[in-house]
Formats: sequence, C-alpha cells, structure tokens
Amino acid sequence: MFRRIREDVRAMATRDPAATGYLEVLLCYPGLHAVWAHLLLHRLWNAGFQLTARLLSNVVRLLTGVELHPGAEIGRRVTIDHGMGVVIGETAEIGDDVHMYHGVTLGGDTNEPVKRHPTVEEGAQLGANATLLGDITIGENAAVGAGSVVTSDVEPGATVVGVPAERVD
Repeated sequence: MFRRIREDVRAMATRDPAATGYLEVLLCYPGLHAVWAHLLLHRLWNAGFQLTARLLSNVVRLLTGVELHPGAEIGRRVTIDHGMGVVIGETAEIGDDVHMYHGVTLGGDTNEPVKRHPTVEEGAQLGANATLLGDITIGENAAVGAGSVVTSDVEPGATVVGVPAERVD
C-alpha cells in the first residue's frame, strides 16, 4: 500500500507543474485521496460488501468531490488533477498512468446490466470536462481535449476534440 502511495505521489508531482513537493501532493490532492479510498472500497465491492462500499464511496465523494464507483477498475499511477466533479461509472476500466482533469465523466449509455462505461487504456490523458459515454475504448496514449464529448472509440495515440469529438492529429 505504501509503495502504491509513493508511486502515485511521484506521478502527480511529475504531471502537475504547480506541485511544490511530495508532502503537498500527499496532503492536498483530493483526486489522489479519492483514488486511494477507491482501492479499499473496490476490495470491499469485490468481497461482496457492495452496499457498504457504495455508502463509503458517497462519503469519499462528499470529502473530495470525486465520485468513483467502487466497481470500477482503476490502474496504477492514475492521477486526477483538481478532481472536483469527476464521475467514473461502475463498469469503467482505467489503465495505468492515465491522467485526467476536473469534471471528467466516464458514463454509461444504457440501463442494461452489461459493460456500459468506457475503457481508458494506459497513458491516456482526459481534458477538463471531457465526457466519455458508453462501452468505448480510448486507446493507449490517446488524448481527449477539454469539453469534448466522446461516443466512439479513439485510436491509440490519437487526439480528439469537440462535440462530437473528432480526431485532429
């Protein structure tokens, strides 16, 4: 657990030019606090304590402004800069080294009990207020621009922007 926290603190300190040091990141970054709480709540969820995990995830949301469903799969060194307003749904999958900004939504597009939230592969960046909807895949090292609405797959390494999102590189 402590190794994971060290990894996350280093990742955020590297990605955020405003970070003045590791102690500041450790104590003052609610996006990381939400991810760390999610580690524990995800274990509860998988152990069959779904109601407890959901109740505690609501407490985390009140404290951090970040709503991470305890059923979501979140990789290592995932960083959420500023955090406020981030919503990640139950069947979302996030790979390692993903960086996202405030207001990002990984939302579902159906009420059916199926995979209904996005998969974000390793190294992707999600801009502020980006909305990703449905069972789509954001490829490895792809970038989604701020305010974009993405409803279809994004190729690895691509950059998409706009409403609806279109490739620009």
